[in-house]
Amino acid sequence: MTKKKHIEECVRENLEAYFADLEGAEPHSMHDMLMDVVEKPLLEVVMKHAAGNQSKAAEWLGINRNTLRRKLQDHKLLG
Repeated sequence: MTKKKHIEECVRENLEAYFADLEGAEPHSMHDMLMDVVEKPLLEVVMKHAAGNQSKAAEWLGINRNTLRRKLQDHKLLG
């Protein structure tokens, strides 16, 4: 039986691996990088579970529908 990991634990482990991969080099713009790599899959999964309903997805995300639409466009997730 496998133990389920909390999302924070997954993020923490991957950030530790990122720092290990840097081999002592200093990171730059980590916040922007992390927001970019997290936001797209978040939007993809939420839109899938909301069956493409932007109003419902925006409500689930706690953001304005227009903001959601802009983010979907930014990530090229609109058909």
